[in-house]
Order: sequence, then C-alpha cells, then structure tokens
Amino acid sequence: MSARPMTVLQVLPSLETGGAERTTIDVAAALVAKGDRAIVVSEGGRMVDELLATGAEHVEMPVATKAIFGLRRNAARLAALMEKEDVDIIHARSRAPAWSALWAASWTYRPLVTTYHGAYNEKTAIKNRYNSVMARGDIVIANSAYTAALIGKRHRFAADRIITIPRGIDLSSFEEDAGDRAAALRKAWKVEPADPVILHLARLTPWKGQEVLLDALAILQERYARPFVCVMAGDDQGRTGYRERLVARTRAMGLTERVRIVGHVSDVPGAMAATSVSVVPSVEPEAFGRAAVEAQAAGVPVVVSDHGAVRETVLAPPEVPRDRRTGWRVPPGDAPALAEALFSALQTSRDIRETIGIRGRAHALTHFSLDAMNRKTLGVYHSLLEDDVSALY
Repeated sequence: MSARPMTVLQVLPSLETGGAERTTIDVAAALVAKGDRAIVVSEGGRMVDELLATGAEHVEMPVATKAIFGLRRNAARLAALMEKEDVDIIHARSRAPAWSALWAASWTYRPLVTTYHGAYNEKTAIKNRYNSVMARGDIVIANSAYTAALIGKRHRFAADRIITIPRGIDLSSFEEDAGDRAAALRKAWKVEPADPVILHLARLTPWKGQEVLLDALAILQERYARPFVCVMAGDDQGRTGYRERLVARTRAMGLTERVRIVGHVSDVPGAMAATSVSVVPSVEPEAFGRAAVEAQAAGVPVVVSDHGAVRETVLAPPEVPRDRRTGWRVPPGDAPALAEALFSALQTSRDIRETIGIRGRAHALTHFSLDAMNRKTLGVYHSLLEDDVSALY
C-alpha cells in the first residue's frame, strides 16, 4: 500500500447528470471510505452537493471548453492545483478536459488515468485525433469489453494499457421497498393505477432514440388493447428545440394520452418500481448502457437496441436460450421490431415478467456491482503508485 493516503483528482466537464458523473461520485466516495482524498474538478451542476456529501472536494473550473487556448489555460490551472494539493494521480473522464489533464500530468510528472466512457463518433482523422486523448492515459479504463475492442481498433498504440472495468451500479439502492415512492411518481406522471408503464430513462438527445420510440409507440397503440403510458424521463440539457420537437410529434401522432415527457428524475429505484418494462432504443451504440443494467438490478425486463455493449449487459436469444433471457434485443432504429418487442413484454404474464426480472437482478449482481468497480479502479491507482500490477487483482 502507499506510505500515505492517496490524493486522486478526477476531472470532467460538469456534474449535472449522466453515467460518467455518477461513476465519478461513486469512485470519490470509495476513495474517502478508504481514508484517501478525492478531489473533483468540473464546471459544477446539480450533483455537486451529492459529491460533497461523500466527503470529497470540488473545485470549479471552466473545463468544458474545447477552445485550444482554453485547454492550455486549464492545463496550467490543473497543474497548479495538483502541485498545491499534492495530487498523486489525475483521472480524466471526458475528452476536452482530458487534453488539459494530459498536459498537466506531463508537466507535473504525475500518472494519468483515462476512462473511455463513450463510443465517440469519429468520421474524420481530425476527430480521431481529438478522441485519441482518451487512449493516452498511463492506464486506459474501458467500461465494457465492447469499448475495449473499440479502443484497440481505433488507437492501436494503447493496446497494452487497456483495462476493462465494467461500470458498477449501487445495487443496494434497489433492495429497499420503493412502493410508496413509485405510487407518488405514477401520480405525478398522471398514470392510472392499473396502466403499465414503459420507462425510457435517458437524457433527451437524438441518439438516445426518442423519435424511433415514438414511432414504435404509435404502432403499439394500434395493436395493444389495454391503455399504457410511456414515460420519457431525462434532462434536455438545453436542447429545448429537440424537446419541443418531441412534444409536437407526440401530438401529431395522436400519442398525447400515451406519452409523458417528465424531465430529470433523480429517484431511479422509485421510477423503476413504477415500471412494467424499461426501454433503451439508442440509435447509436452504447459503450455500456447504465439504464439497462439499472432496470435489471430493479428486476424490470428491458428492451434494448442490439448494438454496442448490450450483449454484455442484457441476456437474450440467440446468445442465450429463451428461458435465460433478461430482456429483448431489437435492431437499432427499427420501430416495428421495437413495437413487437414491447408488445411481447407487455403481453407476457406477470409471473413470467417477475421471473425475467429475477434473472436480470442476478445478472446485474454478478457482473455489475459497484463494489467490484470501485475495488478495481482503486487497484488501478495503487498499481501506478506502487508500480505493481498485482494491485489490480
């Protein structure tokens, strides 16, 4: 072990909402629990108070900028902070601040860890170069086997520094009885007690598939005899035009009675407890897909687009027999197939849905626990400080 407690600085654009933000707080909490020091640099956001409650520290800095001069200024700020606070390791979780972190680590002779949180689009050599910073850490953490393969294909120079650590979920939050909170949410969403809820838990952005979901719901409405409600729960993050487009399409498609666009929902266990089926219809590959794992942790069957990391996170035929499924996988962007899968999930008897949910929870417990993620991430830090790869295991 280190001669003194570690000080680890994590940097990301903001602490507003999202998987990288959640993971940052989880790792910060794990560091503090072990007697180490956790500092997070970001532009702030609604999750800062939650971070501070763990005992971690927050430093506000304009690290979301992509302007080259801003990146260099932030590198100088980070380097000064690292020297002042005697930081041992800097961990970058997003591309723009990662460039600043790379330079700051070089100037201060500190190890750099990067986590490749997304499947970042890259259609040009310039974009590949910009994205490559996430593969330039002394250790590069991939949040799924899919992501690890993607990094190796795009950035071959990093092949021997990639470590796969699946994103971890706080499964304990899904163990308590959330019935009263679920009932309150259903009331707030104006859902009748007997109506099934289809939950789409994701920020409002086109690649998350809200529009193909609306197309599928229009088909489902014609086929499914019972009333149902689809709740789209996610922040528009300033994309008010896109939100307005979704509202207009909902109205034009005659789905006003079937769709609720409710904004950010912080109580995920409560929302899942109010849900019959969760849906993740992303039209671009998910590098991990936290919402699908959270649904399984809550014992909720899930319908997902069949690309990216979902073959690791959601069990479904043909990879497993039907009696081992934890959800349904459909071709991305295929509204009729999505509608068919949602219909199958809703038509399935309550007993079978509960059985699928039990399998999903067991799958999440076995492969995606928060404890495993934290233990392996802290092992990465110790391996760098001790020059001992055994710390990873």
